[in-house]
Amino acid sequence: MRAVVTRVTSASVEIEGKIHGSIGKGFLVLLGVSPTDTQKHAEWMADRIAGCRVFEDEQGKMNLSLSQVGGDILAVSQFTLYADLKSRRPGFTSAARPDIAEPLYEHFMKTLEDKGFTVERGVFGADMKVASLNDGPVTLIFDSENQKI
Repeated sequence: MRAVVTRVTSASVEIEGKIHGSIGKGFLVLLGVSPTDTQKHAEWMADRIAGCRVFEDEQGKMNLSLSQVGGDILAVSQFTLYADLKSRRPGFTSAARPDIAEPLYEHFMKTLEDKGFTVERGVFGADMKVASLNDGPVTLIFDSENQKI
């Protein structure tokens, strides 16, 4: 499982001309799922993102987590994080099929909600327009591939 996480002042996802989800301060999470990912990977990813301390404290140091600043999450499925870029036309055979990816995407978001976070979301497989006002900018890449899960 891979995630590109951006600290944002605001973010939103639009589908067919209508805002489907939006947040203020928090994280925009683009989440990709591989065919070998499991619920344990989704839980690991949710835990790592929730505990990531990249918000500034009183001294201006990145020392506070999402819960400490009352931030929210906008999660968007992003199969292109598993693109094969060996040629000029990307291949996506390394991304999980929807029957595997969608339940894990949902489990990831439920895990975060169970931790007390407000999670806004895109629609799996939809054509989405994602807007964000990056804060910092701070953008991190999380990858469960080499983790002992």
